[in-house]
Amino acid sequence: MTPKRLGLFLLTLLAIFVAGSSLLNSWKEPQFQSRLELYQTNIVLEASQWQISDGKDNDFQAAKEAIIGEKPLETATKQYQEARKSAEINLEKAQKQLADLNSEPVTTPTTPKSQPEIPPATNTSRSVQQKQLQKTVDQLQKSIAEIDLRLGILQAQQKQTDTALKTWQQLQQNTQIKPELRETATALTGMWSSPPRLLPNAQQLIQDNLDGWFRYTALTQLYQLQQRQEALANLKIAEQEAAEQAFVKLAIIGTIPALGAFVGVGLLIFLVAQRVVKGKASLLGQNADTGWSVPWDGETILQVFVVGFFFMGQVLIPIVLSLLPIPRAAQNLRLQAFYVFLSYILVASGAISVLYLSIKRFLPLESGWFRFNLQGKWFLWGFGGYCAALPVVVVVSLINQQIWQGQGGSNPLLQLALESQDSLALGIFFLTAAIAAPLFEEFLFRGFLLPSLTRYMSVWWAIIASSFLFAIAHLSLSEVLPLFALGIVLGVVYTRSRNLLAPMLLHSLWNSGTLLSLFILGSGSN
Repeated sequence: MTPKRLGLFLLTLLAIFVAGSSLLNSWKEPQFQSRLELYQTNIVLEASQWQISDGKDNDFQAAKEAIIGEKPLETATKQYQEARKSAEINLEKAQKQLADLNSEPVTTPTTPKSQPEIPPATNTSRSVQQKQLQKTVDQLQKSIAEIDLRLGILQAQQKQTDTALKTWQQLQQNTQIKPELRETATALTGMWSSPPRLLPNAQQLIQDNLDGWFRYTALTQLYQLQQRQEALANLKIAEQEAAEQAFVKLAIIGTIPALGAFVGVGLLIFLVAQRVVKGKASLLGQNADTGWSVPWDGETILQVFVVGFFFMGQVLIPIVLSLLPIPRAAQNLRLQAFYVFLSYILVASGAISVLYLSIKRFLPLESGWFRFNLQGKWFLWGFGGYCAALPVVVVVSLINQQIWQGQGGSNPLLQLALESQDSLALGIFFLTAAIAAPLFEEFLFRGFLLPSLTRYMSVWWAIIASSFLFAIAHLSLSEVLPLFALGIVLGVVYTRSRNLLAPMLLHSLWNSGTLLSLFILGSGSN
């Protein structure tokens, strides 16, 4: 074995180990989708308070019920109860893991007293695990406390006052959460008690620790008890304005994807039927069995992905970035957005550079490689693929939710995009996710990997294998199945259209739609 092959073999083992470790670690992290569902529930509650004017009752009432549902309070209560149950299960798991880790004996190496003591690598690793688990425990405890505050208000609004008081009283006795959350629970308990007991700082606690419909509902109860008619009237005006805006947001994030999914279902039925009737003459039959002429072997494929994608992305670029004088203030979303963009550009540049150097001796390639053609039907393939991907990924995501039960981690960029209300930061996130990511990932996974694999397997198996690696590369267990499904659609679109612009458009539309929904949902939580 040559030194080059030995090095590549060792790097491959390291890549498998690091990717496996990252996936296992993501299993302990809460899934972003659970938080996202509660954000959407909060907007539904806010929109449910919209009072349609008399002249528009017949025109808009049906649309309102279709978007919001007939019983928003009951639906929201059920979702919050499910979220609490999931958080409790995950908290018990994390606490057990932390207790088991703390109970393990610590082995200290015996070294001469004249030399400084260096703890073994296993102890350092255990210390990191303890910190991560403790952070997870703290986050879950805070999440449960915030859910209980809101769940109590939902129960009180459904005339379940005794249940609501019990929910808040349990929260007051929890010494493991922040004092302001316990004080807010005390304020809510007093407001719904009989006779009521009002804390002097109740209004401030409500404004600081509740938002959206929950804040309006709690303040309404407080102002009614205080008999502050002017404040109550102003609150109702503000609530109606917020409710109308929330309804528009729900219409955008609900109607557009629903229409796309409806078109996608019809398109899938048409394509499958055409494939059955026409066979290889159908749209899905085009190029279905036609591979690429691949001049390089598996070693080149490994070199591109292990050295270019893994080593550059997981080792070299992070070291380079850590040496650069770039501030990374956690509170500054613009700096975080810029850092994410810079990291991605450097990783993409490194991977593309390794790709070029790896295949340089095979140039010029045949015309079917890395094809960008502005002519043809690439736009229809890209847009049609997006519509077809919507129902497929939604169904897979529903199954995925049942498998992981709120765990499995998520892309941290999603959380940043959800919480960002800064237009510049959002623009940078959009540039990263909707432009840079589709260009780089489609060039690498569909442009290079998928065709390269056809040297060793059929086109369909190459689509499946490249889609699996595409999903794994995102290093989150909860995203593997949905991204695998999306990758298959991307692969089908590329192999049939033989134009990289088609999957790039599909990928860009997908990420753009996700970012738009996150921005709308995030703006509704403030």
